[in-house]
Amino acid sequence: MLPCGTFNQDYGRDTAVIRTRLQWIITILALVVLLTFPLYGDHYFIGLINKMSITIVAVLGLQLMMGYCGLISFGQVAFVAIGAFTSAILTSTYGWPFWLALPVSGIVAGVIGVLGGTPALRIKGFYLALATLAIHYIVAWLILHMKITGGVVGLHAPAPTVFGFAFDTDETMYYIVVPMMLLMTYFAKNLARSRIGRAFVAIRDNDLAASVMGISLFYYKLLGFFIGCFFAGIAGSLFAHWMQFVHVEQFPLADAVFYIGMLIVGGLGTIVGVFFGTVFISLLIEAVTFASPTLTGWFPALGIAPAAALGASAFGVIIVLFLIFEPRGLAHRWSIFKASYRLFPFAY
Repeated sequence: MLPCGTFNQDYGRDTAVIRTRLQWIITILALVVLLTFPLYGDHYFIGLINKMSITIVAVLGLQLMMGYCGLISFGQVAFVAIGAFTSAILTSTYGWPFWLALPVSGIVAGVIGVLGGTPALRIKGFYLALATLAIHYIVAWLILHMKITGGVVGLHAPAPTVFGFAFDTDETMYYIVVPMMLLMTYFAKNLARSRIGRAFVAIRDNDLAASVMGISLFYYKLLGFFIGCFFAGIAGSLFAHWMQFVHVEQFPLADAVFYIGMLIVGGLGTIVGVFFGTVFISLLIEAVTFASPTLTGWFPALGIAPAAALGASAFGVIIVLFLIFEPRGLAHRWSIFKASYRLFPFAY
């Protein structure tokens, strides 16, 4: 739907992601603000944007798997860990440049995801969730007990360099993390609009009907696992070199639950929902972190238990409220707002 009085005269404009002059202006202004933010932004917020950008890449992969293809996964954090340790091993142990280790980490995570996702050809729903949960614990155990991953000590991940310049601060890594997030978003958006994306949606809605229509469940489910885990591997590589250190405890199962919560809050089956959900949950976690010392001061007799449990409690309440009152997430609210704006001055 286009604003009143606006229409397209050719197929190219009709299928474009950015279709109006106002959308182009907003996009350009947003990119200018985003890419110049380290020049005037606070160090804390720069680090927070780095963290959210990496999370967005990982959740984009989960969205393509779960929101588009219908493959429920609690193992996304495990594949982020695979990407992180692969990149750290390649750069610190074998001396590879970061720019080569980055795509290889995504490919390695994707290939392992295909191997681990093979059971998806026979199981789905709750049983698939349990299978991916097992993958998380298997990966965590292997990382903890393998010598090449550093075991209980962890592994150093050197900062990326270009012609001797090291991206070793939050401000400099910002110019790697944010552009990569934008690139992966562009890739995910176009993939969702392609023949592959339509096949994913057909499998999600009714895999039997999709099979009757000639869609190969074997091929597209494995492709869904590969693409989703590839995104996770890219996110892991970015995380490793942003932190410059990786350890298995940086990838808890709780993060996998948070990822799924971000999709529920943002909206399943939408790319923009990934941004809404990630920003909402990330800011919620930050707010709880800031509030914890205050709560501990208010309830000194109870120790730190209330403050520690507040984050999980708030997250659970938010998820329940969204499932009851807005199961389609914030993306649905955004679509209603856009429709109302585009029909103005007529009522929606």
